[in-house]
Amino acid sequence: MNIEFKSGIAREPEQGPGDRSELGLQILAVLAPLWARRNIIVALAVGLLVVVYGLVPFVFGPVVVVEAVRRADFVQSVVASGRVEAPYRVNIGSQITGVVAEVPVEQGQEVKAGDPLVILDDREAKAAVVQAEGAVAQAEARLKQIKELTLPSAEEALAQAKATVENAQFAYDRAEKLARDGVGTRVTLEEATKAIDIARAQLRSAQLQVYTNREGGSDYVLADTQLRQARASLETARSRLSYTVIKAPRDGVLILRDVERGNIVQPSNVLMKLSPFGKTQLVVLIDEKNLGFVALGQKALASADAFPKETFPAQVSLINPGVDLQRASVEVKLTVAEPPAYLRQDMTVSVDIETTRHPKALIISAANLRGLSTVKPYVLKVKGLKAVRQPVKVGLVSGGKAEILDGLAEGDLVVPAAATVTEGKHLRARQEAAAKP
Repeated sequence: MNIEFKSGIAREPEQGPGDRSELGLQILAVLAPLWARRNIIVALAVGLLVVVYGLVPFVFGPVVVVEAVRRADFVQSVVASGRVEAPYRVNIGSQITGVVAEVPVEQGQEVKAGDPLVILDDREAKAAVVQAEGAVAQAEARLKQIKELTLPSAEEALAQAKATVENAQFAYDRAEKLARDGVGTRVTLEEATKAIDIARAQLRSAQLQVYTNREGGSDYVLADTQLRQARASLETARSRLSYTVIKAPRDGVLILRDVERGNIVQPSNVLMKLSPFGKTQLVVLIDEKNLGFVALGQKALASADAFPKETFPAQVSLINPGVDLQRASVEVKLTVAEPPAYLRQDMTVSVDIETTRHPKALIISAANLRGLSTVKPYVLKVKGLKAVRQPVKVGLVSGGKAEILDGLAEGDLVVPAAATVTEGKHLRARQEAAAKP
């Protein structure tokens, strides 16, 4: 093939049909031997790829999904379960034995203080009130009689007795003087003496009658006592009559009704249970080993098992001072300031009590810590293409997360403890998207 040079540029001469045919034959001549050995070439290529693929992990190490140290708020919490409960419940029963005449309310009904809940047969109680009212009327009449009749009569009799004594005394003095002068007879003196003695006795009797019928006297005190007793009996009868209508002691919801018309009730029976309106609280049991983490006022997030996707805030309000020996647990109560509408008494709830919060802490998965139970915990950190041992200082550990106080920085890559890579070995780190804290 001839090459022409023109204007300083080398150019191939244009090829004709004959030249192209000659070039094709030359190419076929080169490829023909290769095509005949195509199976061998393919086998050699595949083998080379297998060798390269096998040597890469050996030289550069396996691919390992690593965890990046991240910075976020670290929250330590205690998880517990329990139930919804009012601060207290009122057991409603009867104060007397009686037959139920009517039950005007239903279970689950909201009631207000003073609403009738159970009505008993009141015929006997009404009769007792009438009888007691009669006794009061009699006692009042007796006391009125003393004040308006007996006492005035006694006072009048006293006045007459005093006058009689004065007359008798005058007659006695005269008879005594005449007898002393020798003019009067002894019989007259004796009669005058007898008359004055009788008058004085009548005076003492009249004085006694006045004294006993005045306030503080025995007759007056007796009548007044009878009146007080009668009035007390009337109050008792009226109270028993009022007991025939069992009323709601305060506003609330009836969570239990265990009485029907015609039942015979006694004071020992619990007929209804009332959950008063007011603050709703959650009662949960926590393991005693977590007692040191829980304190009054701590915030919590709760959810009802019936509505697991709905959460509501709560706050620790009471920690029972005693420990349940059988269950090794402590009762904790939490107040719910604004309970959701779906919350019901005795609902099962789960509570996540926030015990500690460290803002912007360095966090890794607790599972990737090695030697956590020892005094020198460490991790395998990715440095270059190797896994190197890195001692760390661990803070809080909770919820599968660990707080790193020293030894790592944000963005450092940590080899999972489950990985087969050991200290000093090569690896190819692959980082996945970090999970939300």
